[in-house]
Amino acid sequence: MNKNFLKDLQKAFNTGVSYMLPAVVVGGIFIALGLATGTAGESGMEVSSQFWQNIVDIGIAGFAMMIPLLSGYIAYSISGKPALAPGMVLGYIANNPIGKDGIQTGFLGAMLLGVAAGYFVKWMRTWKVGNTIRTIMPILIIPVVSVFVLSMIYIYLIASPIGALMTGLVNLLRNLQGGSAILLGLIIGAMTAVDMGGPINKTATAFTIALMAEGIYEPNGAHRVAVAIPPLAMAISTLISRDKYTKEDKDLGLSALFMGLIGITEGAIPFAVKDMKRVLPAIIIGSAVGGAISMIQGVKVFVPHGGPVVLPAVEGRLWFILSIIIGTLVSVAILHFTKPKLDVEKSEA
Repeated sequence: MNKNFLKDLQKAFNTGVSYMLPAVVVGGIFIALGLATGTAGESGMEVSSQFWQNIVDIGIAGFAMMIPLLSGYIAYSISGKPALAPGMVLGYIANNPIGKDGIQTGFLGAMLLGVAAGYFVKWMRTWKVGNTIRTIMPILIIPVVSVFVLSMIYIYLIASPIGALMTGLVNLLRNLQGGSAILLGLIIGAMTAVDMGGPINKTATAFTIALMAEGIYEPNGAHRVAVAIPPLAMAISTLISRDKYTKEDKDLGLSALFMGLIGITEGAIPFAVKDMKRVLPAIIIGSAVGGAISMIQGVKVFVPHGGPVVLPAVEGRLWFILSIIIGTLVSVAILHFTKPKLDVEKSEA
């Protein structure tokens, strides 16, 4: 039973990734094209014209669809069409601020809610109801009941503890600031990669931006180094360890490369969803190493954006680039030695 459950989960995650990929590619490519024409400003990368801003907005729309698609099709894989809409709605909730404290849990929360929606709907489909009720179950009762129950559980039982955790992380970072540069860099780098745009990543972002307002730019440098490492590591890994990735993965690697160059950490999410136990440790360690090197060398980034695209707004440019390269290579090396070849993975399955 346990083996079948894990097999179903793996199938559901792969289904979610397959349907999410086009949105990832659209988002990444359009944002990369738009930001590549821009310049680094106080608010981040500022595009050169309204046309390119429109291109960026199209990319942002692609990214906005990415997580709901992932969650929706995870639920769909488990319980079919009736679970699709609840999974998408719950995925949107996970990826956007909600509740008194505006908590969001990103792709990890969306995966959890997608699985929960799938199995909750699967259970609801076993209910013994009359023929009249059965006709409205898929379009009325199942979506309304499943979204209400699971969103209430999420908002009141899951989101609040996560908010407390984020507050604790901010306090930890404040206590470290001004102390050990290497430890602060390691923690900021790891936080940046662990959920790739989720609440832990955004906690690091908020902390570094708050310090920028006080004229302290080194933690922001570590964070902006780390945001580029996960997608760049996955892109290079697909090129070096070619027998460990599908053709779909290799195609996605090109999009991840563009996203890494403009500091969009989310480019690594599809890889993490498909192989979390290997990908997440690799990119967390690589990002931590990159962040630590950046802090030790006193790299400063003066804008709230990351990746090589912001090089004009960097003090300590050589070490900024070297920190990204070294962190990326650390992740690539870990992936090379931990990811199995495709035929080995299939035989294990």
